[in-house]
Amino acid sequence: MSDKKMIKKEKFDGEEVEIIGETYEPGKPEKAEDWRAKFSSRAQMLKYLEYGERYWFSDDWYGSERRKKPA
Repeated sequence: MSDKKMIKKEKFDGEEVEIIGETYEPGKPEKAEDWRAKFSSRAQMLKYLEYGERYWFSDDWYGSERRKKPA
């Protein structure tokens, strides 16, 4: 782990611990990713978007960090 950048932080109880710092490389990607390039037809694009909305906004599916039973 010597190649990782370590940072010292203080926990809530006052104890000091070492954690791994930033691991990303600075800068911008050479070319932007185009999600539309993954699909060969308009129907595939619409299906992808439809499933995405169903995942995040539907009551019968459970999106990221959504509870199965409301509080």
